[in-house]
Amino acid sequence: MSHPIAVLEIGTSEVRVLVAEPREDGHLMITGVGAVPSRGIRKSEVIDFDNALACVKSAIQEAENNAQVSIQDVMLVFSGGHIRQLINRGTVTVLSENRVIQREDMDDVMENARAVNLPPDHEILHSIYQHFYIDDQPRVVNPDGMIGSRLSLDMLILYGVRNRVRNLVHVAEEAAVEVADAAFGGLCSALAVLSRQQKEGGAIVIDLGAGTTDYVLYSEQIIARAGSIAVGGDHVTNDISLGLNLSGGQAERLKRKHGAAMIDLGARDRKIPITPESGYPVREIQLRDLNTIMHARMQEIFELVKSDIGKESLRRRFSAGVVLTGGGARMARATELASRVFEMPCHIGLPKEVTGLAMPGESPEYAATVGMLKYAMRNPGATSRGFSIKNIFKTLFLKA
Repeated sequence: MSHPIAVLEIGTSEVRVLVAEPREDGHLMITGVGAVPSRGIRKSEVIDFDNALACVKSAIQEAENNAQVSIQDVMLVFSGGHIRQLINRGTVTVLSENRVIQREDMDDVMENARAVNLPPDHEILHSIYQHFYIDDQPRVVNPDGMIGSRLSLDMLILYGVRNRVRNLVHVAEEAAVEVADAAFGGLCSALAVLSRQQKEGGAIVIDLGAGTTDYVLYSEQIIARAGSIAVGGDHVTNDISLGLNLSGGQAERLKRKHGAAMIDLGARDRKIPITPESGYPVREIQLRDLNTIMHARMQEIFELVKSDIGKESLRRRFSAGVVLTGGGARMARATELASRVFEMPCHIGLPKEVTGLAMPGESPEYAATVGMLKYAMRNPGATSRGFSIKNIFKTLFLKA
C-alpha cells in the first residue's frame, strides 16, 4: 500500500485536511477528511495565531481519526491578496563551439530568468517557465540539441510577502506536523479540475474563496497568468449584512439559501422571511434587494479578475472557457454572470480522478486541496524533502 499523503489548507472560511492514498490507475483514494470553521484567519492570512492553531489541530485530528493514520507531514496550500506576478525574460549566450544548446545552457537561462529584483520583504513563491526563444525563433518548447547563438526564456514569477506565507507554515509546525512543501492554491485548483485537453485548448480557472479569489490562465500550452485578489464570498455576505441591516449569520444563510449572482426579474416582488436572532426582529426582505446586492459585488469580483488578467492576455484562445471552483462556485447563476463578464462559456469545475470519500470529489471548494494531492502523488520526493521557500515547485503545472 502506498504511503498516505496529507494536505493542509488554512482558508478564510474553513481549515481543511485531506488524507489520500495514490492508486496504480493514477486516481487518488481519499481516506480522511478534516474540516473545521476558521478562526484567526482573514483573507487567507493569520491574524490570531492561537485561534488559527486550534483550528489546524482540530482539522488534523479529525482527518487522522477518519483515515486511522498519524499525520507527520503535510503539503500546505496557501493564498492571499499579497501575491503578485510578473513575466521576466532571461537570455544567455550559447558558448559551445558548435553552438548546440545543451542542458547546461537551459539551466543557466532558467536561473537568469528567475533573477528578479523584489522588495526586501518579498520572496519568489513560484517560477514557471513559459516559452524558450532561440535567436529570433519564438515559442520553442524544448531547445535541447538545437543550434543557436542566443537562448532566451520567459518565466512567470509569482511572488509575495515572505512572512505572510511563513506565518501559515509556522502555524502548521506548531501543530506538530512538518511542512514538506507549499503551493499557491490557484495553481492547485487548476491542476485538480482541468483535463489535458482543456489545458491545451486554453482555460481560465477562477477559484472563488471566502476571503480571496485566485485565478490561473492556461493558453497555448503554458500558464500565461496567475494571481489573487483580496475579495471573496465574505465580502458578499458583509454587503448583504450592511445593506439589509442583518447579522452576519442571517446574511450568510440568506446568501446560501436564496441568493443569486443575477437578478431574477420574474421573482423581483417575492418576499423572504428572515429567521429572527437575538437583537434582530422578525421581518421580511425582497428577493430583488438581496440579488441586487449580490450581483453588484460578484460583478465587481469578476471585473477585478478581468482587469488583473489584462486585455492583451484575454486576446488569447480559451476554447475551454471559464471554469469556476471554490465555495463561491456554488452560488446560483455565478456561471451565467462570469460568462457575461468574460464573454465566453463558463461552467463549474470539480476535482477529477478522485475516489473514496465522496465529499472532495463532489465539492468545488476542495479543488485546491485535491490539486495539491495530485502534485504530491506525481512528485513523491516533495513529501519528504523538507520545506523551503526555495523548494516550492516550479514546472509541475505544465507537465500535469
